[in-house]
Amino acid sequence: MRRQVWGIVMGDVAERGMTVLVSSHNLRELEDVCDHVGIMNRGGMMLERDLTELEDSIVKAQLVLPDGGALPGGLDIVHAEESGRMKTLILRGSRDAVTETLSAAAPVYLDLVPLTLEEIFIYELGGVDYEVKNVIL
Repeated sequence: MRRQVWGIVMGDVAERGMTVLVSSHNLRELEDVCDHVGIMNRGGMMLERDLTELEDSIVKAQLVLPDGGALPGGLDIVHAEESGRMKTLILRGSRDAVTETLSAAAPVYLDLVPLTLEEIFIYELGGVDYEVKNVIL
């Protein structure tokens, strides 16, 4: 039934060139059908952006630095974790800019991974005055 409803809505959007406002907590589903997203909290707009622009402005980097190596300056780090020598960083910036900056540290290993809308939501709104995990779960 859910797919049929989405099929009808998406058909109307394509046929009539209309805009549809969708309110949902299912971020995975929104990622499939929306081209613009907004996140509200207590009646106020916290984040509103074109989905492609949003996805292109934050990236997950996994890297291993050479012994004694340090992260270069100029990184806008949203979140960092470390497991052994592997660092996982959530960074604001384009893939190209992040790659260029991290490459200056001559990493032994470097991989950039796109984030899902749910991950972007968690990292972008992690500092808000409520537990993000309670909103997502």
